[in-house]
Amino acid sequence: MVLASTPKVVLGCVAFVIFWVLAVFPSVPFMPVGRTAGSLLGAMLMVLFRVMTPEEAYAAIDLPILGLLFGTMVVSIFLERADMFQYLGSMLSWKSRGSKDLLFRVCLVSAVASALFTNDTTCVVLTEFILKVARQNNLPAQPFLLALASSSNIGSSATPIGNPQNLVIAVTSSISFGSFLFGIFPAMIVGVLTNTCILLCYFWKYLSVEKERDQEAVGHELVVADDEVSSHRFTPARMSHASSVNGDADYMSETMRRSDSMSRGGDTLRSRSYNAEGDRDIQVAIRSVRASSISQERVEVSTVCDRGRDEGPRKVTRTTSHTRSVIIEDAPEKEPFHEKEKPQEEEEVVKLKTWKVFVWKTAVYLTTLGMLISLLMGLNMSWTAITAALVLLALDFTDAQACLEKVSYSLLIFFCGMFITVDGFNRTGIPNALWELVEPHARIDSAKGIALLAVVILVLSNVASNVPTVLLLGTRVAASAGAISPAYEKKAWLILAWVSTVAGNLTLLGSAANLIVCEQARRAQFHGYNLTFWSHLRFGVPSTIIITAIGLLIVVSY
Repeated sequence: MVLASTPKVVLGCVAFVIFWVLAVFPSVPFMPVGRTAGSLLGAMLMVLFRVMTPEEAYAAIDLPILGLLFGTMVVSIFLERADMFQYLGSMLSWKSRGSKDLLFRVCLVSAVASALFTNDTTCVVLTEFILKVARQNNLPAQPFLLALASSSNIGSSATPIGNPQNLVIAVTSSISFGSFLFGIFPAMIVGVLTNTCILLCYFWKYLSVEKERDQEAVGHELVVADDEVSSHRFTPARMSHASSVNGDADYMSETMRRSDSMSRGGDTLRSRSYNAEGDRDIQVAIRSVRASSISQERVEVSTVCDRGRDEGPRKVTRTTSHTRSVIIEDAPEKEPFHEKEKPQEEEEVVKLKTWKVFVWKTAVYLTTLGMLISLLMGLNMSWTAITAALVLLALDFTDAQACLEKVSYSLLIFFCGMFITVDGFNRTGIPNALWELVEPHARIDSAKGIALLAVVILVLSNVASNVPTVLLLGTRVAASAGAISPAYEKKAWLILAWVSTVAGNLTLLGSAANLIVCEQARRAQFHGYNLTFWSHLRFGVPSTIIITAIGLLIVVSY
């Protein structure tokens, strides 16, 4: 493809650069409008500069990707309400056999959770809990935070619903859910185990310190009590769009404001928290039963009222209610209230509510399982996810507005603007011209070509972020591989998915999951930890290179 006219090339580059700057640096001083507005601005400029027509802009929006993204967000919201993350959290602390065992569990649980709930959601929900577990055992926080961030990125590569770039790849390439899973899953498992070994080797000395000696080392740091870990509040999290870009300032500020507001109460760390709607209903039911029993009790006050010689003592009975208090004079005495009836009534109400919660949670898990089975059977991924979301909304038997408000619509809008902006940049001809220079040396029929292609994806994912990288390179890499052999086309898509995802572990800014862990840990109440850029880089560079190389050997051999 030849370059477009000079004005179109220049104006298209200007629009794309504006989009890129606002995507990578959403709080840039001269225009702190945020990432979502930046993507819409880039899309608007592409049309305003006549790089593309309005009709072409509308056609650039990929509705199947948006549908799949929306459906998975709703399903994730219901799984959070059904205490799935609380169960995963209990797996971390249940019968832990020491620091190394705990590190292995963090890597494994975060990887599996990311494959099902996305890496960003996993990091938002589990970061503070992992901090508490580490503090409870007098262990350094850094290895466990790095384990959470890096394993979440690696684990999210296994499924099309693990991260946004995989959604784009799965829909664009028409690779089935099962083929995608079987193509990446072995590399993901080996990658997680390799990542665990690297962490153990890197932090072996710190993890081998005895508790007494480690407690002296931390000195001023607070040790978390057992009840604070067992009663940890797993805050609901929205799927972030930050994984598609570097620099997370606007998303993280919103997430932190929400976390701070939930942690200001004095009972946040020590009182029992109920995440699921049904669990909260049980508590409300208990309170209502107790309130009703109190309202039925009569507070009898005997007073002597001198209204005349002929009037004797008068009994005043006060009945309390939520709305009014009534004084009844000379009320006849009633039979005493039987105290044994109250606990029976409470017990019946609690049993009923517990049964309803159990049925509701079972329905959520079965619906999610049905969605995964349908995806493995090769059904349309977008409509399967949307159907599962609508089934869950219907089974909730409540107004869906409260649940739908938790959907990150800014993510959907961001994707719309990004689709238009990237398509407009493609129409300038510059991406094709650059790819034609690299393509002869980056063919996947040779080890040298695969290595060069991996380096290009790795660098571009950390410079331009992973989703734009996939949008710019995806069809070109697949076409180059398809020219060699039709069987290579699918392999090229899987290579792109693996490398663009693991590339997020290279630097702290390479993935939103890294930034979420960093900010959540820094702002954690009483037991915060500052994960610096350089401390992450010292681990991220060797880990990313080794895991990318090992995973490529497995993916290429698939």
